[in-house]
Amino acid sequence: MDYKDYYKVLGVPRNASADEIRKVYRKLAMQYHPDRNPGDKQAEERFKEINEAYQVLSDEQKRARYDQLGSAYSNWQQRGGSPNDFNWGQWAGSGGTRVDMGDLNDLFGDGTFSDFFRSIFGGAGAAQTARSAMGNEQPVRITLKEAFEGATRQLTTEKRKVQVRIPAGVKDGSRVRVAGAGPQGGDLYLIVDIEADDRFEREGNDLHTSASVDVFTAILGGEAEVETMTGKVRLNVPAGTQPGQLFRIAGRGMPPLKNSHAKGDLYVRLKVQIPKYLSSKQRELLEEAAKIKF
Repeated sequence: MDYKDYYKVLGVPRNASADEIRKVYRKLAMQYHPDRNPGDKQAEERFKEINEAYQVLSDEQKRARYDQLGSAYSNWQQRGGSPNDFNWGQWAGSGGTRVDMGDLNDLFGDGTFSDFFRSIFGGAGAAQTARSAMGNEQPVRITLKEAFEGATRQLTTEKRKVQVRIPAGVKDGSRVRVAGAGPQGGDLYLIVDIEADDRFEREGNDLHTSASVDVFTAILGGEAEVETMTGKVRLNVPAGTQPGQLFRIAGRGMPPLKNSHAKGDLYVRLKVQIPKYLSSKQRELLEEAAKIKF
């Protein structure tokens, strides 16, 4: 039996926090979820592998036991030992009660978990978590604009079509409960995946964007046109504005999840455009200005 490095599977360091592991797992699980990759066997295998790693690293006791095993196995390798000669038996069954694999095998057939996992971490709690991840969760992709306004999706369940309202203010990884829409009448949880936006970056309930002005507006003052989620606004640009200067527009950010009337702020970083070509008059005036000492 081969040793499985679950930290490498998720691409996290061995000292990663529980929050870091959860965040990476959700991202990978949404990327490789079978519902998003129908018929893709490689994605299916990757999803199983990711899920298996998370069952261990998300459980404090299993992770501690796994780290002990990893240390022992590493020492064994350093002494020239091979996987076939390692005493796996002393670690077998450390996860507690054996897993009833029936429901999981119904989803993916035999081999849902590796032999390594079955031997070392075959606990019922892990099976329940895996069953939830594979059976009762479904990714839903929305735009940042839809996260700002709220969105509607139509889902086809086993018996009916359901209209689901995704509330304004959801964040990447938010879970939206759909009562009775899961297998055997259980609840279904939509895991929100928000597309990257080419205009805005989100930080909590605040948004960040950029706007451009010409060098003369930056020097003399004027206005800049700024994109917001609800349309364009005019930003007052004071004389002497520096390239990269940051401005705050209050109340033009994202709504909190439970209070769509309140809004975060919009932060605008100003870009100053330097003209490549000047008219003879512009050059003359600038040369004259350059002679004046500040």
